[in-house]
Amino acid sequence: MSHSQGQTRTVLNKLRRQQIFLLVLSLVLMIAVWELITRFSNFPVFVLPTPELVLLRFGKALGDKSLFLHSAITLGEVLSGLFLGVGIATSLGYLLAKSLVFERLLAPYIVASQSIPVVAIAPLLIIWFGPGLFSKILISALIVFFPVLINTIVGIRSVPEDLYDLMRSLQASRWQTFRFLEVPAALPVFLGGLRIGATLSVIGAVVGEFVGSDRGLGFLINVARGQYDTALVFVAVFALIIMAMALYSMVVVLEARLLKWQQRHEELDLGTRKV
Repeated sequence: MSHSQGQTRTVLNKLRRQQIFLLVLSLVLMIAVWELITRFSNFPVFVLPTPELVLLRFGKALGDKSLFLHSAITLGEVLSGLFLGVGIATSLGYLLAKSLVFERLLAPYIVASQSIPVVAIAPLLIIWFGPGLFSKILISALIVFFPVLINTIVGIRSVPEDLYDLMRSLQASRWQTFRFLEVPAALPVFLGGLRIGATLSVIGAVVGEFVGSDRGLGFLINVARGQYDTALVFVAVFALIIMAMALYSMVVVLEARLLKWQQRHEELDLGTRKV
């Protein structure tokens, strides 16, 4: 490793440590502000519990395993909906990107479907497919579908025509063009859509559980709300936040692995600026 590369690595590691420090600092400040509001306001506990009460309720939910069981159900729905939505969106997105006829035929229906809030059609899906697991997966897939679809179309269409000419001059097959040109070129844009879809998938599953379910974190929030157990509502909400952040982080890690060439370019650019 050259001296300039070593300096670049050092700068990047320093930036990562700063990001971690700022994240921890923001969490500490949030908890401190929350504590101050509960101490100096007249809000009753069932309206705004203290951080200590939420922590105690979190320990109780872990102790009786209810939080783990409901989180596992919701996570299963989220992952299934995410995979289903991404699979359909990427396949259809590639087809629409390559065929103007199909885009003109299907685009109005796709856009119209996104103008309807998922909360509005969730009761219909529950009625049609029942209150079981499949309806929650379908709702989650629907909310993931659109951002991944759009990013897939944009990613495929962002491939320069010159590169297609190059592949044709090399007599590349359709599969080779797809594998060695279209996928790498569209991957950065596609992964951006996947980041959004990973977080939205959690919303879709919870919406389905709100409408009709007897398990999951959405069901747990409904039960806690009916019992005025606001601390448990906070616990379930924080569990959903952690779940969404974990999925987002997994996509970031995947992006770092698949786009190493882009990271090296950024490191080289940073090293050049440093010099």
